[in-house]
Amino acid sequence: MSNPFKEIQENQQPSPELRKKVLGNIDALKLSLDLADLFLVKQPQILSTIFKKKKQ
Repeated sequence: MSNPFKEIQENQQPSPELRKKVLGNIDALKLSLDLADLFLVKQPQILSTIFKKKKQ
């Protein structure tokens, strides 16, 4: 099996379609990480803060 990374030419620019696809994948990954952070980290912290203040 050949290594496709050895076939990359340093002086060549990627095609606009490939560039758009890669950036789209990065944006989708960033969005999913932001959503996970919001619902799994920040929301529980906010809810625990609200309930602690109500008990006082």
